[in-house]
Amino acid sequence: MNKSVRVSNCILRNVIKSSAVNCIRLASHTRLLEVGRLITPKVSGDYNTGQLFLHKLFGYRGVILFSWPARVYNRNELDRRRSEPEDQDRPLDSDKEEVKGEEHTFYNALVDTRDAPFIRAQTEAVTFLGHLESNHNLFAIPGLDYVAHKHVLPYSATQGQPLRHELLDKFLDYNPDKDPQFSAKDTLLIWQKRNHPWLQLSDVHTETTEDVRVTAIPFYMGCRDSQTHWWRYRICLENLGE
Repeated sequence: MNKSVRVSNCILRNVIKSSAVNCIRLASHTRLLEVGRLITPKVSGDYNTGQLFLHKLFGYRGVILFSWPARVYNRNELDRRRSEPEDQDRPLDSDKEEVKGEEHTFYNALVDTRDAPFIRAQTEAVTFLGHLESNHNLFAIPGLDYVAHKHVLPYSATQGQPLRHELLDKFLDYNPDKDPQFSAKDTLLIWQKRNHPWLQLSDVHTETTEDVRVTAIPFYMGCRDSQTHWWRYRICLENLGE
């Protein structure tokens, strides 16, 4: 695969088809700028820290920080089992009411601040509590996202400044001659180790109804005063229809 990746300097909508990026113009005087070359997506194995990518759904440019294994539970599988005819040989304690999750990889990634204004999603989705037990304030990290492996379209940059984010220089080193072109700094490894309790995800729930797929990811953030427990939820809606 050796297709170029181009972005526009105006408001546009990115449509991903067959690993190509097609831009539908929503304003006049559009200028396209080549930013990189698409790489064949990985069918097996995870992407490494520092891999540049396009988000297949939202079209933004990003860079992978680290990966998390997660169990994905498809609620439509439960509906399918319920609709099956009763089997006389099935034991009473069968798993018909249980959805068995499949393991998938998700990534924490930084979102390019130049693309953030045009993303039709909340770009400050990662919130957390302060480290002090007495602190009830919520904090947010702008431009930090969770990305499913299937939504990663990897590419290599052909421009001098492939990504912009206030945490980029703190977390990653850039070397255009390496593959991937970014590598982790010790700061990133320390930050991941310190904050993994509220960064890590374990369960992902998805269900499709009338061509609308809903994906929900719960995160346990911690407790305060021994009784108040805090959770956050990441909800993604996808229109699978025409």
